[in-house]
Amino acid sequence: MKTLVRDLEPRLVRAAKGFGAIVLTGPRRAGKTFCLRHAFPSASYQLLEDPETIARVRSDPRAWLDELKLPVIIDEVQHAPELLQWIRARIDRAPAKNGQWFITGSQDFALMKGVTESMAGRAAIFQMLPLSAHELDRWDLLRGGYPEVWQRPKLAADWFRSYVQSYLERDVRDVTHVKDLGVFRRFLSLAAMRSGHLLNKSELAQPLGVSVPTIGQWVDVLQTTGVVQLVHPYFENFEKRLLKTPKLYFNDAGLLCHLLGFDSLKALEKTTLIGQVFETFVASELVKQQLSNGLERAIYYFRDEQGLEVDFVVPRDSGQVELIEAKWTKTPTPPMAKPIGVLLEKLKGRGFGTVICRGARDRPERATLAPDVKAVSVEAAFQNVG
Repeated sequence: MKTLVRDLEPRLVRAAKGFGAIVLTGPRRAGKTFCLRHAFPSASYQLLEDPETIARVRSDPRAWLDELKLPVIIDEVQHAPELLQWIRARIDRAPAKNGQWFITGSQDFALMKGVTESMAGRAAIFQMLPLSAHELDRWDLLRGGYPEVWQRPKLAADWFRSYVQSYLERDVRDVTHVKDLGVFRRFLSLAAMRSGHLLNKSELAQPLGVSVPTIGQWVDVLQTTGVVQLVHPYFENFEKRLLKTPKLYFNDAGLLCHLLGFDSLKALEKTTLIGQVFETFVASELVKQQLSNGLERAIYYFRDEQGLEVDFVVPRDSGQVELIEAKWTKTPTPPMAKPIGVLLEKLKGRGFGTVICRGARDRPERATLAPDVKAVSVEAAFQNVG
């Protein structure tokens, strides 16, 4: 596999010219460290995972920082978040020196709290998910986007199994005090079955024999470590009562397929799960596209109590919104655009619709299904970044 330059890299380079620190968060093994080392090859490197190193940082942070050669990449800072206040002090002492500190973390929310408190105005903050379809110039539901899976595709099953085990033993224990990792592993599988569905904590709690508040804490863990995202409903005055419950999506379709027990697309296509796996993939790609363009995460869904549902609602320029349906088909038809059409009428000219589907050699990448609604292949939908 050739070296891939991440879509976010040019933005990191530009930001380093105007900020003392760059903070890059995202799930473990998503490619954060490689991206920073590729973008800033002259930077030294420190990994905060060795217990001895962490102990030194905590016992004498000044001495540890004095030994560093700037600029420096400090990897996995969530293991010693107190270090941020000491870095802030050094940035303040030399405010004219930009691009000296490059910091990564695999626990977004916990780290962001530290950044907010310690480095407000001193750090440019970015998020990175695994490789996108645009970066790979291809896509595969079972492989997902983790770089190491694409480097060694024949070992994908072993990699995902090791990833889950490492995730449970390291990240989960770092974020919360889970008494029984086996129960949490079962929770992970149950959550995978519900990717693309409304988050029903009671349904998850009952078979595991845990409380609803515990499920809430565990969902927070999955969010904090970048494994899942919650997509909230789009609140607009459509003169109807709307559901308020968020939908849960895994951030990587490959990890989702592993947790569901699928190792071939043929086997997955024989089940009803193929639709929600593809919908999960589209949700992830939409967010990757936004993050790579330096935008905030902003995807929603629409569902009212009368049953009208549209998979995704994405705000676009000039007050427009894009209504998106994800369909695992090579033959999109006008009926697939019907929910979008109904909702477009209520938007009164402030939106347009897209049915994202699989590409086909004998069909154009974009085709009109209904007024203001086009069928678009995955390749065409996610080709524009920058």
